[in-house]
Amino acid sequence: MPRILVIDDDPAISELVSVNLEMAGYEVSQAEDGIKGQALAVQLIPDMILLDLMLPRVDGFTVCQRLRRDERTADIPVLMLTALGQTQDKVEGFNAGADDYLTKPFELEEMLARVRALLRRTDRIPQAAKHTEILSYGALTLVPERFEAIWFDKTVKLTHLEFELLHCLLQRHGQTVSPSEILKEVWGYDPDDDIETIRVHIRHLRTKMEPDPRHPRYIKTVYGAGYCLELPSSGYTHDETAPSESSDNRAKVD
Repeated sequence: MPRILVIDDDPAISELVSVNLEMAGYEVSQAEDGIKGQALAVQLIPDMILLDLMLPRVDGFTVCQRLRRDERTADIPVLMLTALGQTQDKVEGFNAGADDYLTKPFELEEMLARVRALLRRTDRIPQAAKHTEILSYGALTLVPERFEAIWFDKTVKLTHLEFELLHCLLQRHGQTVSPSEILKEVWGYDPDDDIETIRVHIRHLRTKMEPDPRHPRYIKTVYGAGYCLELPSSGYTHDETAPSESSDNRAKVD
């Protein structure tokens, strides 16, 4: 039975969330502040953490950052539950290491759907490893069991989400993949109008894979349409000057 840790200082919300998770078949533990939440996460090593941001003693952003820096808790999926719904709040949450973000008030069915999708997506064996698609093309090879990429003979450590996102793009290399396709395949739920989730993780991938993330050569934004992974031909190396761009919209960085 998967164990879920709920860290929220509102007793009514914490109890409501916990009861519904237990009814859905999960084992639930609770903490009412950031210090206790972090301590319980280290003690229990839960399968997932539901984390409020506006916490006493230590806020949720800081808790998430600390969990990500601790090798014992670094890989635990985190779903942030918060009343902070502005785009910048979401960006800050994802940059702190959150895997998903749900704004209060929320429907309990949506929360449960996010929990199921996140647990499924961040299984120890990633979804990509359960498919039969080729995981290698040109200079890029994905290593599912270690959440790594071999990129121009260099090992790049990826998060669960980064791995799934890169796998999604690799399956369609050279093609534009729409935000709705990415959200449905990588995040596991129907998309909404907010694609900041994708943008943040694309930026993280570019930081790890692009010689100059501000001028991406390989992970391109196709303005108004989505993203495209343009893998290099065998004649190029990672440190060489990028081939000249054609005069289309792919040169726009997002």
